[in-house]
Amino acid sequence: QVQLVESGGGLVQPGGSLRLSCAASRIIFSIYHMNWYRQAPGKERELVAGITSGFSTYYVDSMKGRFTISRDNAKNTVYLHMNSLKAEDTAVYYCNARKENLEYWGQGTQVTVSS
Repeated sequence: QVQLVESGGGLVQPGGSLRLSCAASRIIFSIYHMNWYRQAPGKERELVAGITSGFSTYYVDSMKGRFTISRDNAKNTVYLHMNSLKAEDTAVYYCNARKENLEYWGQGTQVTVSS
């Protein structure tokens, strides 16, 4: 069974940084497009950033310049580096793997930005 396990969430002050990781197992990681989504309380899940199997990246406009997505195929891991965090970045962050009609989700990791 495919597993995506996120880690690295936690409590951080406004202006701070965090690095989220998502480790994949039982999957040919290198051929999947990998995405990070987030869901804030009372809101719908939204795309944050993605990285294709060819290492092209894309970001939601509000995250550009603050968030960086990367992947390490040797470690079957995708990362989300988050800088200049704001209170409105508070959410559960989810890892997503997608290829054609196949899609998998992690269980999520909580990020709370608060002083």
